[in-house]
Amino acid sequence: MYRCQISVDIGGQFRYFLRFTISEIVYTDTRVAYYRNLLISEVYLVSRELARELINAGVHYGHGVSRWNPRMAPYIFGKRGTIHIINVKETIKGLLIAKKLLADVVASGKDVVFVGTKRQAQKAVEAAAAKSGMHFVSTRWLGGTLTNFRTIRSRLQRLEQLEGMEQSGTLDAESKKMASMLKRELKKVKTNLDGIRRMGRLPGVIVVVDAKKEHLALREAKKLGVPTVGIIDTDSDPDTVDVAIPANDDSIRAIEILITELGNAAGEARAANVVVGQKEDASKLARPRSRRPTLARAEGAEEEAQAPAAQQ
Repeated sequence: MYRCQISVDIGGQFRYFLRFTISEIVYTDTRVAYYRNLLISEVYLVSRELARELINAGVHYGHGVSRWNPRMAPYIFGKRGTIHIINVKETIKGLLIAKKLLADVVASGKDVVFVGTKRQAQKAVEAAAAKSGMHFVSTRWLGGTLTNFRTIRSRLQRLEQLEGMEQSGTLDAESKKMASMLKRELKKVKTNLDGIRRMGRLPGVIVVVDAKKEHLALREAKKLGVPTVGIIDTDSDPDTVDVAIPANDDSIRAIEILITELGNAAGEARAANVVVGQKEDASKLARPRSRRPTLARAEGAEEEAQAPAAQQ
């Protein structure tokens, strides 16, 4: 069980004083264990505009009462008629934890994969991944994308081969039937794998929209020990993700706001990594080279030249 203490300041800023701990659940990833198992006492500042945008976007509307998952009870504020109302404080708390987790993971040099295959999340996932320089899956999660990554890499190589044939005009030189088959294969592979074509290793975090729909991705991530962040509605199981963001996963605007916030956190951490790397490279180039090896070689050559002269 977690304990949470939240204080709200109406004067221009929302001040959230979070104190919570979860001791029953133990995760394999130390980073998630730090955020979920240890006692956290921090002061977070959330702009009043963000909270207002989330409420205006309908982030607090859940599913019908008859469709709820009892494990979502800690995240539910109440019910209005036959509709459950999500506690927005829990939404903001989960968003803050997820943003800090993504920032730390990206700062360590790992990547993030945004997964949202439902129509309401496709554009938001693609835009956030493009802006932050991360990876995405927006059409279909292929079974074995993580657990059978070697086969996925071979399909990506096939994609590059087909694109090369298309650019060089080799496809047009084939027969009409063969060209049609190759173009169909190119379109299919590009649609499914275009978002992860630059992913050369397993990601550091997976962010999913609708944990109930993306159960395959969450199952593979759990099997490999990859931390997960999920936007979950009242019909989902919060135990399937490491960091839960309770929200309306059918609202396009709500999904866009949450995914944009997460993408901005990953993008800022990636930009900071690039700046640090440039500074390190500049310091290496500016460092003066030691002249001792050069002087030693010069002295050795001089001694070798004087030796024949002394023998004569």
